[in-house]
Amino acid sequence: MEVLKPLLIVIIAIMILFSCSTHTDWHTASRESAGIAPDPAVTNEAVLHVYGADAWNWRGWFAIHTWIAAKRTGESDYTVYDVIGWRGSQVLGIRQDIPDRYWYGAKPRLLKAHRGEGVEELIDAVDKAAHAYPWKTSYKVFPGPNSNTFTAWIAMQVPELELKLPFSAIGSGYASQGN
Repeated sequence: MEVLKPLLIVIIAIMILFSCSTHTDWHTASRESAGIAPDPAVTNEAVLHVYGADAWNWRGWFAIHTWIAAKRTGESDYTVYDVIGWRGSQVLGIRQDIPDRYWYGAKPRLLKAHRGEGVEELIDAVDKAAHAYPWKTSYKVFPGPNSNTFTAWIAMQVPELELKLPFSAIGSGYASQGN
């Protein structure tokens, strides 16, 4: 029985871990703007932001989801670049969207910001790199490719971003494997 006690404790801990949630229901979790990105209606200059937010559910205890948002000078909308696994055969998304959305209840944080002069060229480089992303139709939580692989790939292709992803950007190392 003494041998089984540590095993029982581990099993109970795992059950608790997998049953706990940082958010109750992803269907109803917030996807609203966090109010971080400059309002394009009053911000004429170019903006390029990289965001990260805790991953959904218990994964958020140790991992983040990352994405990129950009707005050219004079534009009234942001273009969001991201990779999401449940999109089906095309996991890469490039679309007009809210740049600083809560990631299913998790408030995003700004990982890198560029504004003003010279940002148009960065946006062009990010757009070109995004279209050249080698895993547009592949997604695997671990070891990648995933959302963090995408952001790391962009950072490798556009070193002028000067982006260093945090340790919690699990899958970012997969980007160095090339295509």
